[in-house]
Amino acid sequence: MKVTCLTFNPFQENTYLLHDDSKECVIVDPGCYERREQDQLKKYIEDNGLKVVRLLNTHCHIDHVLGNKFVADTYGVGLEIHQEDEQVLRAVPTYASNYGFPQYAEQLPASYLKEGDTVKFGNTALEVIFAPGHAPGHVVFYNKTDRTVIGGDVLFQGSIGRTDLPGGDFDTLIQSIRTKLFTLPDEVTVYPGHGPETTIGYEKKYNPFLR
Repeated sequence: MKVTCLTFNPFQENTYLLHDDSKECVIVDPGCYERREQDQLKKYIEDNGLKVVRLLNTHCHIDHVLGNKFVADTYGVGLEIHQEDEQVLRAVPTYASNYGFPQYAEQLPASYLKEGDTVKFGNTALEVIFAPGHAPGHVVFYNKTDRTVIGGDVLFQGSIGRTDLPGGDFDTLIQSIRTKLFTLPDEVTVYPGHGPETTIGYEKKYNPFLR
């Protein structure tokens, strides 16, 4: 599986495109809001001959959902989230303008993900892992074969997701990291929602929030 990161919007959010030799592609957390960002996403897909087959959100804070409707409408795919985060998604229109996104267009989920589900596309399978704390319905996507995690805002290089937003809880987040992520092999690469990738082993050893 190839992981491509495109960083969008003022929050510097990482949008991930996952694809393999089949050319089928999954988009995770599209943060593209401006037209130029949408065009950048579209160009990458066209240049690489990809077919978008799924649209996933790790969680539904505004910076991770700004491009949901664009992707859903452009590629004819339904949005998939964890049901516990639907309340977070439905709240976005109430504050989008205050954050500088007056043109935000809502895209509601077509189906729900849950712990233990397998997200399949092309020759690839991702395991859905429920990891709340940053958001009540936060999930991460684990590719066991390639030892990679698309991790959203749970674990960052040297840091963790913030827990001061509605539905956040520090103790829950720490427990999610320790019981859901730190039980994965040390060599697993974590691709977070912001900033550079890291590994499980590095964060076990150096992350100041988890020593």
